Amino acid sequence: MAEADTRDERLFPPDPTVRAITRELYAQVKDLPLVCPHGHVDPALLADDQPFPDPAELLVIPDHYVHRMLHSAGLSHGELGLTDLEGHQQETDSRQVWRRLCENWHLFRGTPSKLWLEMELADVFGIHTRLSAHTADDVFDTLLERLAQPDFRPRALFERFNIEALATTDDATDQLQHHRRIRESAWNGTVIPTFRPDKVLDPENPAFQDSLRQLSEVTGEDATTYQGYMSALRQRREYFKQLGATATDHGHPSAFTAELNDVDAEKLFRRVTEGTPDPADAELFRGHMLMQMAAMSLDDHLVMQLHPGSIRNHDPQLHTRYGADKGADIPGTIDYVNGLRPLLNRFGNEPSLRFVVSTLDETTYSRELAPLAGYYPAMLLGPAWWFFDSPHGIRRYRELVTETAGFFNTAGFNDDTRAFASIPVRHDVARRVDCGYLAQLVAEHRLELDEAHDTAHAMAYARAKEVYDL
Repeated sequence: MAEADTRDERLFPPDPTVRAITRELYAQVKDLPLVCPHGHVDPALLADDQPFPDPAELLVIPDHYVHRMLHSAGLSHGELGLTDLEGHQQETDSRQVWRRLCENWHLFRGTPSKLWLEMELADVFGIHTRLSAHTADDVFDTLLERLAQPDFRPRALFERFNIEALATTDDATDQLQHHRRIRESAWNGTVIPTFRPDKVLDPENPAFQDSLRQLSEVTGEDATTYQGYMSALRQRREYFKQLGATATDHGHPSAFTAELNDVDAEKLFRRVTEGTPDPADAELFRGHMLMQMAAMSLDDHLVMQLHPGSIRNHDPQLHTRYGADKGADIPGTIDYVNGLRPLLNRFGNEPSLRFVVSTLDETTYSRELAPLAGYYPAMLLGPAWWFFDSPHGIRRYRELVTETAGFFNTAGFNDDTRAFASIPVRHDVARRVDCGYLAQLVAEHRLELDEAHDTAHAMAYARAKEVYDL
């Protein structure tokens, strides 16, 4: 057993025996490269490689977790620096936005946001000062000084973070010009797109009709007809693959799937594209198109990811003024057993299909998702996601799914973040928690130490690399 040392042991279990095993496991994985198969970093950030403007623009304004908590204390979104749909920004002083975070830092006690941001400040920027109203300006000034240095530009941080591959999330109609710029540059960082067709698969999305027109324009197909629409989707998937994509991603409201024959599918397509779609037709169309996406993945070998269950834009005032995806999304209940049954009946026994399912409904881990992934060869479980990629959330995930699905029916870790500087700390938190869970199994004589070492390496690095062909 490795001897105790003075390195930071955040999130290690308190039991001395388990902690010692955790320390040994973590020492093996802590410096492994980062494989990031699912996230929301803007590729323009790495194509342009411009300095980050200031601490608020980097650490506060784009972070939904931060906005949610501060808004819960009565701060308006305008006070937190958001720009509205008309291009107006109520608070233009980034220092003031940063002060509001620091003045309300007590709100974040016990949250992963506090842990992540403190780890970012310490591990990325070398700042160990506790945030408060009194320290806000000093920390802001130190961060400004750091961000002006070449070592803190996006590409330099990408390399310092030891990111082996980073997947972004991109609309089906995106021309991927930033990805082309990265590939054509002298920089050798691996940044790849992910095919996210939600806007062209969901008739209830406000952008649906415009996205169909864009789909026609970028493919030369007539996407207002069902056959042209299907041909356009296949063409776009191939285009994404040419620029390195290995996966698709689907953020549907539910896990409902359905299989229609071509005649009924064409009739349904006409109904949902002509005027305001009936909600039942919209759900049926989404379910049918998930089946079609699975069929296409079987052909082109793109990993199919499903991230259902977010009740998006729960606050209509926020949505009306600032647009979608600003932090007012709430987890909902999902029926995976019945919803996925048509898809799994048709494709679940296909060993060449990789179907990675995540959830915002923790109650389904042991009752539905682990048994499904523990049976169907095609299905894998994504990691604890969004509201649950926290220390306790990751631990609960392992405790609820492992005994039924094991470790190797899961897809490894992904950071799922827009906040670029948080990528290494999110991976580090997952590595620490997973090592603690494995150490507990070793201490209970349920796992041999060499098996724990192998599994820790797989969960931290190898499994995501294998599942996503990275």
